[in-house]
This record gives sequence, structure tokens and C-alpha cells, in this order.
Amino acid sequence: MAETAPLRIVIVGGGTAGWMAAAALSKLLPARDYILTLIESDEIGTVGVGEATLPHIKVFNDTLGIDEAQFMRETQASFKVGIEFVGWDQPGDRYVHPFGTFGEPWGGVDFQHHWQRARGAGIDVGDLHDYSFAIAACRNNAFELPNEDSKSIRSTYAYAYHFDAGLYAAFLRRWATARGVERIEGKVVDVARDASNGHVASVTMESGAAIVGDLFIDCSGFRSLLVGQTMGTAWCDWSHWLPCDRAFAVPSLRTEPLLPFTRATAQEAGWTWRIGLQHRTGNGYVFSSRFTDEERARDVLLGALDAAPLGEPRMLRFQAGRRAAAWAGNCVAIGLAGGFLEPLESTSIFLIQAAVMDLINLMPTRRSGIDPRLAAEFNRLFEVHYDRSRDFIVLHYMANRREGALWDHVRTMELPDGLAHKIALFRASAAAPDYRYGLFSRDSWLAVLAGQGILPDAHSPLAEAVPLAEIEEKLADLKYRIDVNAADMTGHGDFIRSYCQAPALEPAA
Repeated sequence: MAETAPLRIVIVGGGTAGWMAAAALSKLLPARDYILTLIESDEIGTVGVGEATLPHIKVFNDTLGIDEAQFMRETQASFKVGIEFVGWDQPGDRYVHPFGTFGEPWGGVDFQHHWQRARGAGIDVGDLHDYSFAIAACRNNAFELPNEDSKSIRSTYAYAYHFDAGLYAAFLRRWATARGVERIEGKVVDVARDASNGHVASVTMESGAAIVGDLFIDCSGFRSLLVGQTMGTAWCDWSHWLPCDRAFAVPSLRTEPLLPFTRATAQEAGWTWRIGLQHRTGNGYVFSSRFTDEERARDVLLGALDAAPLGEPRMLRFQAGRRAAAWAGNCVAIGLAGGFLEPLESTSIFLIQAAVMDLINLMPTRRSGIDPRLAAEFNRLFEVHYDRSRDFIVLHYMANRREGALWDHVRTMELPDGLAHKIALFRASAAAPDYRYGLFSRDSWLAVLAGQGILPDAHSPLAEAVPLAEIEEKLADLKYRIDVNAADMTGHGDFIRSYCQAPALEPAA
């Protein structure tokens, strides 16, 4: 029997999405069965402002076998243990969404039920956020690798990274091309389709060369050249729930201390981000053009900086939403070509990673062809990831007591049905979403619900099995262990200097 020819996979577009796809496919797919080609043009810029990630990125890098310290040096990375939200409920307040657990399950019952039971009985239990080791580490500007002993309080958190997205894409480009991915420099100027089934047959370069493929991965950014423009897949507009549609971004000088968390600060018509890297600080202002003008937004961003800017703010325009389907015909959209959610919870790179891994798990072969059942399952998972992430981001906006036209709008708008149900269920019973698939976990929901002032009125009756006096003792002991261990941790900046200090670079504008 003759051997089946390899499936030709063509990735259109580089940047973070393209090179994450190329790197993972080259590592995890059998080389004899697939030929990988990536087309990109150095003349086409990438968005490249997403410098904050979620803990899933460590799993991705580990899967590739990437050395963590080397990757961090080459991308000027720092560690991230959570996200601090400043002024989102009311001006001046703050809380942390940690990459770690809240408390411990006692008697097989989730921690928040015990905390609510004690709180409801009039016991001074303090804030829910006092029972997270990751939050304590953030408050102390401390970091160490988690303890591998599951019984240790120092094992109850995970971590992500802040890195320069442009340097990360370049790092993966070197990594993937060294492992056989062919890179073609140039612009795509035309797309040819198969008249018999409507699939993309080839893309034509500015040079006149035609690149033929069997499966095309669309990483062309907001253009969505293949899935959007060529295949005509509809766009689902979510701007009625997420009205922010602009962002100014500007780097500034690095300041001390180097914080192990992203900071998101509510502003009059949106929010500003602050992300500390080894060589600089990343800053931006995400805002709604319905509620402010660009000149005012630029002034707000520059006024929020805590160090001198390293250039002029750069404007980005976008619309929140996603494609009705990310896999159409023989084209799969990954990254901005498939959808966009503002960077409030650092979902962008996770959504790329999820799409890449789902595609690998559902990857067709030359023998099987492009089976529509694979596409249908990919699109189902794509919807789960985006829709659940959307609901979580909307939660931050709707639960507020701020003044201003934007904040009035998001506080009074009609919510997605799934989100309204989650909030009502939590108020009634302290039950928080705990997905087995997709973002976000129970602890993430707890952090934002409590941080935005949404608290339960009741708890699970199963929590009654543990005597109230014992709960009070356990709460005090847990808080003591968190505080003592967090105070003993290494400072974040000191840990980086000993583990992954990057060579000095000239600050880039």
C-alpha cells in the first residue's frame, strides 16, 4: 500500500498567534504526516500589546519543553501571581484576583460556604481575600516557585508571566523554524478557492508565488483574511455588553519594586493597565469612544503613568465579539482572526493556546480529509471558551457603584442570561461556577464576586456538619499560616535576579 502524502498546513500570519500555533504543531504532530508553512510579512505590524498571561501559558511552554529561565531572560519576563483591581466597585477600593485557591475544603464542602456560615453567625471573619496565599504574596511583592508538597500552604497557588509579546513571538519563531517549520516572507494578495467545495486551495503572494495547502490557519489578526473575508463567517458583536472599543498603549521606564501582579485601574471611561517587565513597564488605557474622546483618553493615560513614557501612545481600535464559527471549510481562525475580548483578564493568549490545543486534538489527516464533525466540535469548544470568558469580564463592569456615563450604562444594562443566573445562584447559596473546561475557575469567580461587593445571603447546608467553633478555629489558623509563610517569601525582584535576570536592553519606544 502506498504511503499517504503529508497534510499541508499553511499558517497565514505570524505574531503571537501564528508562532504559538507553529511551535505547538511542530512539537506535537508527527513530522512525517504534516508539512508546516507559515507566511508572514515584516512590513505588517502585529498588535503586540498583550504582555500579561494566565497560568495556562506555563503548561503550554512546559509541553513544548521550553526552559523557563531561558524563555524569561529572552522575553524580559517577570512573574505574575494575580491581577489587582483598583477602584472597580468604588474609587479607592482594591482587590486581587489571585492565581490560587481560597481556603481549604472542610468536610468535603467548598471553603466559601464555611466562611459565609461564620460570617452569617456574626463572627468577625474579615474579608474573603484574607484567605488566599497568592493574594498575600501579591501584597508582599514576593515570589517563589510553588512548593511541590500538596500539604503545604505554599503549594496553593500557580503563576503566569508578564513578557514582551513581540519578544515572545520572536522566541517561538526561532524555536519553531529550528524544528522544521518553513517561514515564507511576504504579503498575501489573493486567495483561490476550490470551485467544487468552496475550500481555500491556495494563497497568492505579492511576489506571484502560489502557496498550496490542505488546511489553512488564519492568524491574520483583525483582518480575518480567510475565515472572515474569504469564507464570509459572520461576526457576533458583543459591544452592547463590552462597550470599550479603543486603547492607547505606551511603555514607560521601569520602576521599583517589580510587582508580581498586573494592575487594572478603573477610569472615567474605561480602565488603565500597568504591567512590570524587567526592562520597562507596559501601560495602556482601554476606553469607550461613546463616553470620551481620544484626546481626553490620551491625557488620562499619560496622567496615570508612574514613570516617564518611552514614546508616544499608540492607538488601537477594536470591537468585542467573536466569529460565529472559527473553523469554516478548511480554514481555522486563531487569535484576533477569530475573536477579541479586551485584555482585562489577560485572556488573549489563553484563547490562542486553547484554540491551538483543540485543533491539535481534532487535527485531520490526509487520509480522513476535512471531516465536518471535527469542525463542529472545534466550534463548540471555541464558543465555550469565548462565551465563558465574556461573562467573567462583564461581571467586573456590571457590579459597580461608580459615577459616570460608562459605569451607569454597564451597571444597568441587560446581562447575558448565563451571567445573570450565576450571580443569582451565588447570592442565594454561595455556589460559585466551577468549570471543568474553559475559563474561569471557582476561585476566580469568588475573587471578583466578593471584590465587586457581591456577597452571598446563605450557604450550603452541608457546611453545618462542621461545628461552628471548629470553623472559627480553622479560619484563624488558616489566616495565621498564610500570613507567616507569605512574610517569609523572597521578594519578587530578588527572585528574578537570582533565577532569570535578563541582559540589559535599550528601552524600546
